[in-house]
Amino acid sequence: MSLWQQIQSFFDAQPDVLYACTNLSYSEFHTEYRTALVFAVPFATRVQIKGYCEAEFHAALIVVRLRAETLSAQLMALLARQGVKACAPPVAQRDEMGLCAPFSFKYAAMRAGLGWMGKNDVIITERYGPHQRLCALLIDAPLPCGEPMTAPRCPEGCDACVRACPHHALTGALWTPTSQRRDLIDHQLCNRMRSAYIAGRGRKHECGLCLAACPIGSAWQNHQSESK
Repeated sequence: MSLWQQIQSFFDAQPDVLYACTNLSYSEFHTEYRTALVFAVPFATRVQIKGYCEAEFHAALIVVRLRAETLSAQLMALLARQGVKACAPPVAQRDEMGLCAPFSFKYAAMRAGLGWMGKNDVIITERYGPHQRLCALLIDAPLPCGEPMTAPRCPEGCDACVRACPHHALTGALWTPTSQRRDLIDHQLCNRMRSAYIAGRGRKHECGLCLAACPIGSAWQNHQSESK
């Protein structure tokens, strides 16, 4: 069984997880790794704008993060057994000034064809909307790559996420492949308002209103049925 077949078999056992690959020719990591395997782990429950509760959203993030970390570790073990060099790039941002991670999971997801960037600066997939956690593994092996997303597929005229932002940090602009983050969001404003809660809560505020407001994710009910 080829490496790709083994990866496919792994995800066959996780039918709710979306996955695809992109080559790393664009990335500073291309000298060590050839392919990024990107996968999207859905939240256990859809975040609703009606009755939204930040504490419940925070709890949902913890659950999906733990599952994503478990799947990443299992995949790393699979690759190690095959003698394939791989790594899980860090999720954490380099600093509070630039607010950039060493490897962009969102850009890799778009290049792999998993989804597009919504007006809320979050990856949107047709199956789950913005309700998933992105993961990535960098692999030193050639794997079949998906077709990059080149245009957003948000409903025409939809600005639900923009209206939901309590701090007016979203510009309302549509993403294009040449868009910069600042074209979509004032990320410094967003981070500053979230960070204001650290003193009282010991963590940033998990403001998920722009996710909760998104209407995309028509297959969500099917996912919830499969999960029961």
